[in-house]
This record gives sequence, C-alpha cells and structure tokens, in this order.
Amino acid sequence: MIGHRFHVTYTVQGVHLLLRRHGWSPQVPAWRAVERDDQAVAGWVKDTWPQVETPRRRSTPGSSSRTRPGCR
Repeated sequence: MIGHRFHVTYTVQGVHLLLRRHGWSPQVPAWRAVERDDQAVAGWVKDTWPQVETPRRRSTPGSSSRTRPGCR
C-alpha cells in the first residue's frame, strides 16, 4: 500500500522503524475482541452509517475536467 500510494518502496523492517519513529505502535489483533457486540455493530451500520457516508455521485451534472470546470 505504501508503494502504491507514495511511489516508494520499504522493507517490512523499514516500515516498522518509520512507524516507531513517529510514535506509532503495531496494533494487530490476534483474535476478535471479546467485548465486541455484533448486534450493536449491525445496528450502527444500518442506522448511522448511511448518514455518515458521503454520496458517491453529484446530485447535479458536473464537469468531467478537474482543471477546467466549465468543460465537458
């Protein structure tokens, strides 16, 4: 992901050192949390997420050009 997004390559050890240098810690869950409430998560996804998620399409026709908004 780092290489694709930032066009650089790092080894796993290099990424680890960069993250540690910036105060991040590896947080890799070994198993699902015991406290997880699947019903509450499902309710949140159904009720709250649609309000938070931004619409993918514009409601009005827009320009296909990012640099020249008036062009089509």
